[in-house]
Amino acid sequence: MPSGIDSYRVSAKYYDGAYSSMKDPVDASFYVELAKASAGPVLEIGCGTGRVLIPTARAGIEILGVDNSAPMLDILKEKLAREDSHVRHKASLHSGDMREFHLNRQFPLVTMPFRPMQHMYTVEDQVKALTSAAAHVAADGQLAFDVFYPKFDRLALHIGEEQLEAEWSPAPGTMIRRYYRKDAIDQINQNFTLTFFFRTLRDGELVSEEAETLKMSFYTYPHLQALFLLAGLEPVAEYGSFGKAPLHNNSEEMIFLLRRAS
Repeated sequence: MPSGIDSYRVSAKYYDGAYSSMKDPVDASFYVELAKASAGPVLEIGCGTGRVLIPTARAGIEILGVDNSAPMLDILKEKLAREDSHVRHKASLHSGDMREFHLNRQFPLVTMPFRPMQHMYTVEDQVKALTSAAAHVAADGQLAFDVFYPKFDRLALHIGEEQLEAEWSPAPGTMIRRYYRKDAIDQINQNFTLTFFFRTLRDGELVSEEAETLKMSFYTYPHLQALFLLAGLEPVAEYGSFGKAPLHNNSEEMIFLLRRAS
């Protein structure tokens, strides 16, 4: 969740196409099941274009989505307008920065799906984001979020090289390809910078190209544990996959369920 209301100005247009073309996004079903178990209402921080929010609303769970990207929220509003009325009535949206928004209400479940925490680049911002989320968790509620498990032997590989990540066809004769290039890595501050390229081809000919740069933080397990202490949170469960496998050295994800510390 980069700062600024125009964040993801380019990526928002291609976001749903790119992720619908990739392997089954099992994280969405993980968060929908958590929402069902909580019975709602749910607060989703970093709701984007509604990849998790809309299936949650379709499941009959009241959900409020927060995001600071106007382009992402605009797409989500358009998608909700095409849903049945019972789905629209379950969903509400709020524009806000995850570090400092205040809704003056608490929820049995607060979620941050698909790594919004990795767009917090300083310890100060990381603590603010978790503290703000914790303030919206009910006394017996939970906060759930995920980050990727960093593979340190891979992080510095392929710097400066473009790699094809996804391709999809939005219309006959048209193909969109998303490439990414890892531009730099800062191992002291634990972040790296990527540039995404979106190339549109018609009948095999390149007709347009757009690019957008993104920075992402990465976390170690002890770093996260320290952040939880600073934000007044304590773990309830932790997983290494969305299938709830134990967290271990070969995990791809770090997924946490937390509660407010007693």
